[in-house]
Amino acid sequence: MDISHINWLAVVVAGISAFLVGGIWYSPLLFANPWMADNKFTTDEVKASNKARIFGFSAIFSIIMAVNLGMFLADAKTDVSWGATAGSLAGVWTFCAIAIQGLFELKSWRLIFINGGYSLVSLTLMGTIIGWWR
Repeated sequence: MDISHINWLAVVVAGISAFLVGGIWYSPLLFANPWMADNKFTTDEVKASNKARIFGFSAIFSIIMAVNLGMFLADAKTDVSWGATAGSLAGVWTFCAIAIQGLFELKSWRLIFINGGYSLVSLTLMGTIIGWWR
């Protein structure tokens, strides 16, 4: 790994992209209702949650994920194809971790696929951005 090959602006944008994908993924446009139902959350509980803590830490963790992926892609040969591939492979890895935790927590397959799918999509997008923006 040669950190001189890391485009730090691309890494930050990739991290922000995952945060934005999460905003769409867990919105009523896509999976908010089944996600809330399978977690047994009410709308009032979600509205009453500490948004600053949730969104603040989500943004920080998204940036950390992008930095980690950026370090794996810190090679002069990295291009958009390899970036997307590495991102999707990281997504499969985290999908499996989410699935294992979900199984032990007795979560539904639907919830496992919602949460794991977010991870797969967001990491693939992060890798694509980092690989493309060299």
